Amino acid sequence: MTDDSLGTLHHVELWVPDFARAEKEWGWLLSSLGYTTFQKWSRGCSWKQGATYIVVEQSPDLTSGIHQRKSPGLNHLAFHAGSCADVDSLSSTSAEHGWTPLFTQEYPHAGGAGHYGAYLENSDGFEVELVAGTDGLHPSNHS
Repeated sequence: MTDDSLGTLHHVELWVPDFARAEKEWGWLLSSLGYTTFQKWSRGCSWKQGATYIVVEQSPDLTSGIHQRKSPGLNHLAFHAGSCADVDSLSSTSAEHGWTPLFTQEYPHAGGAGHYGAYLENSDGFEVELVAGTDGLHPSNHS
């Protein structure tokens, strides 16, 4: 018997300086992408889809209130986001939910001519890439 989950992401944990704000921003995005609330506690929450879940937590061990996506560490998370129309819809409504579109002059091909996607940044400086289609293998040209 083969374990199909071998090597796939189990979970991602994001530490945030303001849990209430992060819960609204991440909750909108992840719910829009088909995730459902999985766990919740006073300073954290997780959303799950399939075998993978994403945690947003305001940890008491946090040493800084600023996420720097251009420093060593996590630059961005990329999600399959459905069709081109789905990406357009998420991108166009993102500002209402605390997300700022990035690379707008190159939208929707900021990742390259053969790539259709939106890049968003939230209030805490976390970047996500919303990818249309099913390939998901096109490397991003932006940091």
